[in-house]
Amino acid sequence: MQAPRPIDAVHSVWLEELTWMEIRDAMAAGKTTVIVATGGIEQNGPYVALGKHNYVLQGACEGMARALGNALCAPIVKFVPEGNIEQPSGHMRYPGTISLRQETYEAMLDDIGSSLKAHGFKHIIYIGDSGGNQTGMKAVAERQNQRWGRPIAHFIPEFYDYPGVRAHMEREFGIMQGNDGIHDDYQITALMMTVDPTVVRYDQRVKAGKATINGVSIAPKEQSIEVGKKLMQFRVDVTVKAIHAALAGGTSSRP
Repeated sequence: MQAPRPIDAVHSVWLEELTWMEIRDAMAAGKTTVIVATGGIEQNGPYVALGKHNYVLQGACEGMARALGNALCAPIVKFVPEGNIEQPSGHMRYPGTISLRQETYEAMLDDIGSSLKAHGFKHIIYIGDSGGNQTGMKAVAERQNQRWGRPIAHFIPEFYDYPGVRAHMEREFGIMQGNDGIHDDYQITALMMTVDPTVVRYDQRVKAGKATINGVSIAPKEQSIEVGKKLMQFRVDVTVKAIHAALAGGTSSRP
């Protein structure tokens, strides 16, 4: 375990992209906070890929880790509760959605957090980009802190504030939406486009004359990507502030 690293390290914040030696040395240099982000595989209407939340988290988690300066990102948790399985409900009524039972989801989060603690991470940050993920993360963090006897696990609800993101978008960019009645909207489309425009089927929609959502055009591509980058930074800033407050022993601004 003390063997020197034989080559230069890369500078990724993602555990899955690092070697164990790179992680060991990053932790020794002070990166002892780790972010566990939960997304999902669910239907999102006719244009947006099932991994919607996971794509958003690719950009958000990296931004938060780099803003914090002492953090790494665990692999995104892509499987979460999405509805009943045997008698499909919610998103499970649509092909491709993958759902977990609540107890399975919470057990998985508990094992992930416990593994990271075993390796010496001092703070485990739970964030989620989907509504159904929140109660499980909160419950797991509370149980872990009871078991461990000190506040190591931190659930940060401020990250999941899409009404706040929408209000910021309206205020800063004057973008006002209607409602197309599908599980999609302009702000999340713009966030996804900062990672990969193909996952919102940009080219196909332009070709078919369908490059709008809730009455807002997603074209030109560059403009939506620029809006998405600013919305992503807004979410990063809000969440990093909440993380600092949690680690300092402050209280969350939301229950």
